[in-house]
Amino acid sequence: MKLDAHQHFWRTARADYGWLTPESGVLYRDYLPADLEPLLNTTAIDGTILVQAAPTVAETHFMLSLAAENAFIKGVVGWVDFESPSAAETVADLAAHRDLRGLRPMIQDIPDTNWMLREDLNPAFEALIEHDLAFDALTYPHHLKNLMRLLERYPDMRTIIDHGSKPQIRDGAFDSWAADMKTLAQNTSAYCKVSGLVTEAASDWTVSDLQPYVSHLLETFGPHRLVWGSDWPVCLLAASYDDWFDAAQTLIGQDETVSAAVFGGNASDFYRLAGSPRTPATVD
Repeated sequence: MKLDAHQHFWRTARADYGWLTPESGVLYRDYLPADLEPLLNTTAIDGTILVQAAPTVAETHFMLSLAAENAFIKGVVGWVDFESPSAAETVADLAAHRDLRGLRPMIQDIPDTNWMLREDLNPAFEALIEHDLAFDALTYPHHLKNLMRLLERYPDMRTIIDHGSKPQIRDGAFDSWAADMKTLAQNTSAYCKVSGLVTEAASDWTVSDLQPYVSHLLETFGPHRLVWGSDWPVCLLAASYDDWFDAAQTLIGQDETVSAAVFGGNASDFYRLAGSPRTPATVD
């Protein structure tokens, strides 16, 4: 099964996407399953992981309703207020939904770099582990040392690093990011998503600009802990769905075993997916 392990939907009228404003350009409109399904058909992708885009439990329920109505959505990564005294209870309630596969606090938007290490968040992390939910780590490079400390605290937490932790490709920053990612890869069981890279590169990015970063992730995490995601529709700020999919195939290489793992098998294993591939609809 070929999978896109990171995509979003939103309906602007919901009004809980604080980051989504008219200044967001092409992103400032509704993006819903009918917009994505033709792109999945043309790239022969069987299913997706739908990831939160708003810091509300209400949006998580919205995503779960979309998953119930659209078979190509194989799992949902939602949001819970980790700071709430009732976080563990909320996690337990959401975990009862068969399509919930993980949770993602929006760490990149939290000013406190040390936030993830706060003691009052422990019940939320422990509940996540108890209910066998994945932790999607939405981080920047300056969060990586603390992420390492967090995973030392919770070595059994199934963790995946979104967007390669958003390396500053447009600025040519590499060494510090590369060292921290290598440490995480060697000392934890974390997976990493090859996603969101085109929006961290210059507007005239080329595959060559991205290659050192993807090669480093392949070398350190290995082909069995890397997962491809489109980050659609956010990727539209820098590339079409097809262009990023084609670039990612070039970056991962021609080895069929590696490609099958990165573009599907690893995501299926990590997110505990089951079921048979979707039958694409006919595209005129």
